[in-house]
Amino acid sequence: MNRLPLVLIFATGCTFAGLAPAALAKPGPMPSPGIHSRSVVTHGHVVIGGKTIRYTARAGTLIMRNAKMQPVASIFYVAYTRDGVSNENDRPITFAYNGGPGSSTVWLHLGGIGPWRVAVPTNAESSPPAPFPIVKNPDSVLNKTDLVFIDPVGTGYSHAIGKTNPQQFWGVDADARSVGAFIMRYLTKFNRWNSPKFILGESYGTTRSAVLSNYLQQHGVELNGVILLSSILNFETASFAPGNDLPYVLYLPSEAAVAWYHHRLSPRPKNLPAFLSQVEHFATGAYAHALMMGDTLPATTENAVISQLVRYTSIPAHIWRRANLRLTGSEFQGLLLNSQDRQLGRLDGRYAGYKLNPMLPAALYSTMSDAINGPLTDAYNWYVETVLHYHSKRHYTMLSFQALRHWNWKHRPAFFGAGGRGGYTNVAPDLERALVTNPHLQLLVNSGYFDLGTPFYATLYTMDHLGLPRALQSHVHFRFYYSGHVLYISRGSRHALEANIDHFIRESTRA
Repeated sequence: MNRLPLVLIFATGCTFAGLAPAALAKPGPMPSPGIHSRSVVTHGHVVIGGKTIRYTARAGTLIMRNAKMQPVASIFYVAYTRDGVSNENDRPITFAYNGGPGSSTVWLHLGGIGPWRVAVPTNAESSPPAPFPIVKNPDSVLNKTDLVFIDPVGTGYSHAIGKTNPQQFWGVDADARSVGAFIMRYLTKFNRWNSPKFILGESYGTTRSAVLSNYLQQHGVELNGVILLSSILNFETASFAPGNDLPYVLYLPSEAAVAWYHHRLSPRPKNLPAFLSQVEHFATGAYAHALMMGDTLPATTENAVISQLVRYTSIPAHIWRRANLRLTGSEFQGLLLNSQDRQLGRLDGRYAGYKLNPMLPAALYSTMSDAINGPLTDAYNWYVETVLHYHSKRHYTMLSFQALRHWNWKHRPAFFGAGGRGGYTNVAPDLERALVTNPHLQLLVNSGYFDLGTPFYATLYTMDHLGLPRALQSHVHFRFYYSGHVLYISRGSRHALEANIDHFIRESTRA
């Protein structure tokens, strides 16, 4: 597997609940009258790499129907297609979405890879009050691929129709199938079946991508590539549950990176990737061995391990000893700054905010999210109305906590025997099957060093345990950034991400 770190400038057929993909639906009753897809078309341009890219923007909805052609959902999307393309079938197309679950695709759309972006602070500080600058995005990937931003059912303007219960869309499998049905409907409606196809997911969107890649593959959609940002596929790697020592091992490198960022280490290593390589070796070696020994761990070995933990995190020895060598991620967030009222952000350890309850070590909110959610929400509503000229009487749901509360985490692995039943949600076998059944499929995995929500080393661990044949292991490409969960929040990381995606799409479409 290609793990070359990128050093950056500092700065981040089967139907679904009766829902049938249009391309596979059998002839049946005519669609119900009165409910139709609609869209608004505008035009724009953006300068990327010194070249002017002219594009057509289409904001609209597609109606999803069940096998009886009854409408069950309206899914909102915004698509950008480059103008002046001689053969549209040669033009790559990327379907993008955020995660949550229950999140709209505001972040990727107006924060990272779309032709416009909201200028949010890049110095790990809170945003100033409105108005928020909305500028052309020179780091958009529109120069290499058309883009379709999808809001899953229950987010954005997307919603269930009629008597359809929205909860039937809220689950690991149901969600991937509904997004897959949308993609196939879009490919049919806009005649893009023969284009090079990519899916791009962030955070829980990577969970969706793993299931979706296999689902699309089983329905005849040959993907060229899957792009993951801030991945979580195996939830065991991030579950600090009694008896599960895995997260303590996999979080340690990210915790060391955050301690490095906040100048808590003395001496402070000059080369972060080289330092993290040492931490990884210790985490999977002496530290993992000590955790495995449990109560039989000799005192001398415990002292040696604690000494290293202090060196890598700056958390005092007596705390590590009292914690029995096990500090959860939220405990680390509350302890690193040695402050009664300040805590680190979970999604981006560079951010620090005030504790809502100074007596609790656990973070009760996301410092980074609070810093950028306001600008994104305000700017997106303005952008859709003013620039895209899409008007809706519905409220735009940026985050659906209802969807999150009712999410069905049960998942049957892609093939029985790989992951088993029950236990932690693990969709890695689905991605493995997609890669194996489509031996041309490429995978780009992007992670931030300072992400305490989906740690980069947990992602490496998951990808190293896919069980791929050796001939296919080179199809997995890793890129690392001096950023947190939202990789594109800072200029340096955003520019590097754009360059990496450009290169990946170019190589994945090379004949």
